[in-house]
Amino acid sequence: YADFITLLFAFFVVMYSISSVNVGKYRTVSESIKAALNPIVSPPSSPTPLALSASKQAMTAPDSPGSKDIAIRKLRNLVKGIKASPQLSLVRITERVNGDIVITIPDQLLFNSGEAAMRSEALPFLEGLSAAIVELNRYTRVEGHTDNVPIRTAQFPSNWELSAARAVMVVRVLSELFAVPSERLSAVGHADTRPVTANLDVEQRAKNRRVEVVILEQAPPAPQLEAGNTAGSEEPAAEEGASSPLP
Repeated sequence: YADFITLLFAFFVVMYSISSVNVGKYRTVSESIKAALNPIVSPPSSPTPLALSASKQAMTAPDSPGSKDIAIRKLRNLVKGIKASPQLSLVRITERVNGDIVITIPDQLLFNSGEAAMRSEALPFLEGLSAAIVELNRYTRVEGHTDNVPIRTAQFPSNWELSAARAVMVVRVLSELFAVPSERLSAVGHADTRPVTANLDVEQRAKNRRVEVVILEQAPPAPQLEAGNTAGSEEPAAEEGASSPLP
């Protein structure tokens, strides 16, 4: 009987030690999840890790003090902090003289060649981008651009269809997956009409194949409806001043 009691005691000791290890692992995993889902507050001079779930928080009013600085800092941290893709270093953030903020994303980060289906690897980046868009609470225009190499497929008869489809796909991801208000989003395809460099070699063409997310300083004018006309007027092109890299 004494041997049985001793064996039973040893069994409970082993079970307790196992449960203690599991609790420790649970706490470690729990703390890691909390750290990933909550931003770390630090002084403005020190970049803060970007919380990818921030797009689900309440939108900041556009006139809130410091909202623009907070959003720009999130954009910088987004580019610096996500290391999953080697192409991420090619993402550029600039601010135009008219106040528009432009995020230029190379097409290979978002799409496979000649396609408009979103790559799954791009979703964490777009989720972080959506957090900054929500923080600014501005209208955002997504622009698709291609190089000058023609595409002729059943799905995309020309670069116009390809560039427009890619812009629409980014808008849908921002709106449907990451809760950016759809009424503040628009999409446009420019094909190869707005190159950033000549299309003379492979590297130059790669620079021209891009998606630009333009966070507008000024809201686009409301459509003017004529009597008996229910269709909205076409949105005029926003003025695009020269741009300069954000500090």
